[in-house]
Amino acid sequence: MTWVTALLAIVAREALRFAHQRERFLAALVRPLVWLLVFAAGFRAALGLSIIPPYQTYITYETYIVPGLCGMILLFNGMQSSLSLVYDREMGSMRLLLTAPLPRWWLLVSKLVASTAISILQVYAFLAIAWIFGIEMAAWGYVAVLPALAVSGVMLGALGLALSSFVKQLENFAGVMNFVIFPMFFLSSALYPLWKMAESSPLLRDVCTANPFTHAVELIRFALYLQFNAAALAWTGLAAAAFLAMALWGYDPARGLVRRKG
Repeated sequence: MTWVTALLAIVAREALRFAHQRERFLAALVRPLVWLLVFAAGFRAALGLSIIPPYQTYITYETYIVPGLCGMILLFNGMQSSLSLVYDREMGSMRLLLTAPLPRWWLLVSKLVASTAISILQVYAFLAIAWIFGIEMAAWGYVAVLPALAVSGVMLGALGLALSSFVKQLENFAGVMNFVIFPMFFLSSALYPLWKMAESSPLLRDVCTANPFTHAVELIRFALYLQFNAAALAWTGLAAAAFLAMALWGYDPARGLVRRKG
């Protein structure tokens, strides 16, 4: 019960912080909406998407990039949550949290669950706005995508958690975020199909395939189309485990003590 109480308390704290940061919510929605409503017109004419393998269904460019923009929300929110961790560490509240009489891995996982839950709420708000503008997915797709959003959100949140363990100053984190976010987003299938990447450069296609964000986007895309992608789920889960292991290693107090002595 103590573990559950700590989890609920951390989730409630993050939800309260998010409720007081309305600008963060608006920024999370405006960014993908600009891509969806403004840039999609030009890309639609350039790509001319109709039936895209392996989805085997009629797809406009707007419906194609909706899963990628959902991934964008998860990615940016994962980085924002990790930025708050760096801020909490500088202010001292992170130290109080990690000295609680509970396993450190559980406290970090609780932070990860809280940030993932907030990310999913933002994604559904974006999907609702897209639906208002006439960009609709299958009705059951909005339900089927929930597990995919949870797995992808955990993976991207764990990446942000791992980065926050290595960045020691708040002012340095913005540069690290840009160095991670933009390559991960643009070198993925969020905006272009992989076969379009292959037409440009096979090497570029291989880089996009190795990008874990690509598999997260494909997991979300298949779920929205009421299909299952076992390979994307496996790679996303494997990346989540690797990033979480890095975060736990980075927040290991013994490693920190050795580093301070050095």
